[in-house]
Amino acid sequence: MRHHTNKRTLGRTTRQRTALLRGLAQSLVIEEGITTTLAKAKELRPYVERLVTASKKNTLQSRRFVEARLGTKSEAVRKLNDTIGPRFNERAGGYTRIVKLGRIGKRVAEFARIEFVK
Repeated sequence: MRHHTNKRTLGRTTRQRTALLRGLAQSLVIEEGITTTLAKAKELRPYVERLVTASKKNTLQSRRFVEARLGTKSEAVRKLNDTIGPRFNERAGGYTRIVKLGRIGKRVAEFARIEFVK
């Protein structure tokens, strides 16, 4: 039975998928916008929005939560807590947008751009 199978596996094992999302999230935070496949963008959106919601509090606990999810104490963690989190203090959610770019080639996946809302 296929109960509770609501996540996209992206054709990867759990560890590979976690590493992929961490890398995409770090790139998104540092560059504030990346181009990837539509499926990856849709899977990345809730992952990043939880990080932004946590970083809005800017407490030690929220910093540790963000570090744990991103896997490192990197530039992305500092930028998320110091600039991106406070930018969205007044906003209740919906920190990212996904813009569909269409297919590139005949049988290639559909591409999209995910970026932070200004």
